[in-house]
Amino acid sequence: MLIDSHAHLNDERFDEDREQLINDLKKNGVEIVLNIGYDLESSKISVELAKEYSMIYAAIGTHPHDVKDMTEETLDIYKSLASEDKVLAIGEIGLDYHYDNSPRDLQKIWFREQIRLAKSLDLPYIVHDREAHADIFNIMKEELYSGARGILHCYSGDVELAHEFIKMGFMISLAGPVTFKNSKTAKRVALEIPLEHLLIETDAPYLAPEPFRGKRNEPAYVRYVAEEIAKIKNIEYEEVVRKTNSNFKKLFGLRDVN
Repeated sequence: MLIDSHAHLNDERFDEDREQLINDLKKNGVEIVLNIGYDLESSKISVELAKEYSMIYAAIGTHPHDVKDMTEETLDIYKSLASEDKVLAIGEIGLDYHYDNSPRDLQKIWFREQIRLAKSLDLPYIVHDREAHADIFNIMKEELYSGARGILHCYSGDVELAHEFIKMGFMISLAGPVTFKNSKTAKRVALEIPLEHLLIETDAPYLAPEPFRGKRNEPAYVRYVAEEIAKIKNIEYEEVVRKTNSNFKKLFGLRDVN
C-alpha cells in the first residue's frame, strides 16, 4: 500500500469524480493521501475532506502564488484549523519565481510568517520552491529552530542542496518529473540521496508521470514514482514503498493505518 505525500484533491479538476476517486484509493493500492491546501479556501476544503475520509490527511497554508491576498487574519484562521486532529502540516508554502503571481517581497514575508506559524504549532511545513533555490535556502536557514522539520515538495534542486536541507531536518520528496527521460537532476537526486531521506508524491492533478504525462494526475499514479526510484537505485520496488511509507509516518507521528 502506497502513501501519496502531496496531492490536491481539493482542486476543481476533481469536482466531477472526487468521491469515487477517494473511495477507490485502497482498491488502487493507496493507503494515505496528504491533501495540501494552497490558499485559505482550499485549506478549509482539505480539512473537511480529512474529516470525511479515513485515508485523507490535511495540510493548510498559502502557496506563494496567493500570498498577495494573505492577512494576519488568515494566520489566525490557520491556527484554528490546525487544532483539528488530522491536520499534519503547514503547507504548501514557499517561493515561486517562475510566474511571480505575487510580488517577491511579499512571498518572502509570508514564507517567513508561515514558517513561524509552523514553529508556534510544532508542526512540520511543506515547501514549494520554483526557481528560488537560494532564497528558499537562506530563509529556511535564518528561520531554523530546534524541532524544525518538513518536506521539500517535488524537489527540483541538486544533490548538494538536498543534503543541506536534510541537515536542517527535512525530507526530499520526488514526484512525476523523476520519470521523465530528460529529468537528469531529479534522477541524480533519486540515485544519490539515501532512501531514508526520501518521500514520494504525485502533486495531483499536476505533473503526471510517464506514461500519463500531460494528463490529469491521480494519487494512484504515485506507484510510477516508486517504480522509477527502485529502477534508478537498483533495489526492489517493495523496499522503496516500505521505506518511504515509514519515513512519512515517522515525520508525521502516525501509527500504521489499516
